[in-house]
Formats: sequence, structure tokens, C-alpha cells
Amino acid sequence: MEKTVIKVTNLYKSFKLPTERAWGIKQALFNRLRGIKGFKRQKVLRGIDLEIKEGEFIGIVGKNGSGKSTLLKLLAKIYEPDKGSVEVNGRLVPFIELGVGFNPELTGRENIYMNGALLGFSNKEVDKMYKEIVEFAELEEFMDQKLKNYSSGMQVRLAFSIAIRANGDILLLDEVLAVGDEAFQRKCFAYFAKLKKEKKTVILVTHSMDSVQQFCSRAILVNDGKIEADGSPIEISQKYRELNFENGAQLSTEEKALVNQFIEVSGDAKVEKNKVLLNVHLKETAKMDDPAAVIRIYQEDGVMVYRWASDEKLKEPLDLSKKTTIKLELDNILPDGNFTVSVAVKSHDRASDYGTFNNITSFRINPRNAYIYDTFWKIPEKFSIKKGK
Repeated sequence: MEKTVIKVTNLYKSFKLPTERAWGIKQALFNRLRGIKGFKRQKVLRGIDLEIKEGEFIGIVGKNGSGKSTLLKLLAKIYEPDKGSVEVNGRLVPFIELGVGFNPELTGRENIYMNGALLGFSNKEVDKMYKEIVEFAELEEFMDQKLKNYSSGMQVRLAFSIAIRANGDILLLDEVLAVGDEAFQRKCFAYFAKLKKEKKTVILVTHSMDSVQQFCSRAILVNDGKIEADGSPIEISQKYRELNFENGAQLSTEEKALVNQFIEVSGDAKVEKNKVLLNVHLKETAKMDDPAAVIRIYQEDGVMVYRWASDEKLKEPLDLSKKTTIKLELDNILPDGNFTVSVAVKSHDRASDYGTFNNITSFRINPRNAYIYDTFWKIPEKFSIKKGK
């Protein structure tokens, strides 16, 4: 039986927001006599029930102000709930408000040792991991500068690089991908892949549906302080997009109608000798104008190794009014490891996005199954299109 590591029961949380400022005791007494409280109560979470099993990689998504970050802080015991309970079974490491313990008057080097001590490491242990911390954060040239001279992104990168050295059973991650350039984000992806491979329990709060679909085994949509949906990453990503478009006042009626059109996508893959055989099945459930399908294959660290686009490969436009199967036969020059497949359906001019579906299928290249990795983007391929009813 799967072990429950986090159990949330009937969780409520609210905050007091000031409405009228009292300038001294006299004004405060006068306001009280008039029935003016000086604050209003903002209800953030409204009865959350949630169970997380050991080894799950959970994505929590929602609009700004939906309550997802508050939920994370309640799990980390940073906040106390108004009502309800949070039970945690295991050592929990929160990656929330990274860098809070930093001292701006100390150098980057000094802050590494100070934060290492806060995480329970000795100076000798920090000595051994110091080089890796600095290289991961990509801050080799700045370690003897005071932290107050760092940009906010540099500070969070350093804090994240230190925090991942902590050994925990359960990790809480809040928007760590919001900082850093593409190279740093790839390192974050590689770290996520490592956590997934080690079957760590991870709760990731993010606005990135690509990250949710690539790494998460399950996703949760929080809206207006409640869990609105709990299911597969693909399902929840689609609901998240619908929710954002439904509430986007900047969108025209035509744009809202466009993004509410759906398509059914599925796939399967297998490795036979020196070939990767991939089938992608598509069928529209509402009429789309001039659709094009883009298939991508990703390594487990998030690096894309293959791309196929119907409007670049086919002479005729893609007709998805009937179930359509795109069959790809690829020479296996991929490196060893795990791979996932994503599909995006867009209009030919890329102006309209009909749907993006990550991790529709996966496959593994075992050692000695593959040729030596050769040229990126140059995987020899064969393809065909099969029409159904």
C-alpha cells in the first residue's frame, strides 16, 4: 500500500487587510465606537482536503491570488491555519522565499557558509560542496562581492543552489524557474529529473504548464481558495488554460471561442533494435482552421532532441476531421536514457494555439541499444499518415 506522506484536512486560511488607518489611540477608539474595525478579512483557502502519496511529483497550479502559495506555506508550517490540519510524515525541505536568511552585508562566499550552517552542514561539509554550489549558480566571478550588489535573480540562484544540497524526503518548490536564463533553467530541469528518478515526493507550485506536463505525475488546480480539479497533468493543464482565458478581459469574443476548441491527442512509442517507432493519434472535436501538428522529443533533463512539424514535412494540409495517426520511424542515434513526447497543435501561421500536450507517451533507450550520438536535429526518419473513420 502506498504511504501517505502529507494529509490536509478541511484547511482554512485568511488574512487581515487594513481598511482605515487609525492615527493614535483616540482615533482607534473613535473608529471602534463607530463600528469601524480598521481591517477586513480576506479568505484565501476555503476547506482544502488533500492527500499526497510517497514518491508523487505533484504540480499545483492556479491564477495569481488563487491560494496555491499560501497552501505551500501551510504545508511548510510557515503559516498556521485558521481551521483544519496538516499532517506531514517525513523530513520536509521548503524551497520558499529563497534567500530569506541571506545577509546583504556579507559576501556570496560568506552567505554560502552561513546558509549551510542553517541547513545543518559543518564547515568541512560546505567546503566539499562549495565548488558545485557556485558552478550551479553560475556566479564564479561574484563570490567575493557583497550580496547587496547582486541582482534579485542572482540571489535566488545562489539560494536555490545551496538549498538543493539539503537531504529531505519531501520537497516544496515555489516558482524556482522564474529566475535565471535558459542555461540555469536547464539545470533546474535536470534537478527535477533527478528528483523524479529518485522517486522523491515533490510539490511544485508553478505557472509553467510545460514543467507540469513534463515532470509531474499528478496535478491540482486551485481556484478561489478551493481545489477545483485533481487529475493528470494534461487534463489539469488544459483546465488551467481554459480558466485563464475565461477570465481574460483582454481577450476578444473570437479569441475566447478559439481557445475553447479542443482536440484529442494520444500516443505510443517503442524501441525495436535500432529504431524508435512512434505513433501520434489526433482527432479534432471542434473545427479548426488550417491546423499543423508539431511533435517534439525531450530528454529527461528537458533538452529537446527531435522536432517534426506537419506543415514542414507534408505537401498537403493536415486534416484532423477524422482520427489521424502520424507514424514516425526514427533511426536510433539517441543517447541512453528516458525520453518523453509532446504534441502541439497550432494554426499554420502559428497565430492560434489549439492545444499543447506534453508527456503523451515515453520510451527508454538502454545502454548498447543505441548508435553513438551523432548530429542534433539530424535523426534519419521515415513517416506516414494513416486515416481512420
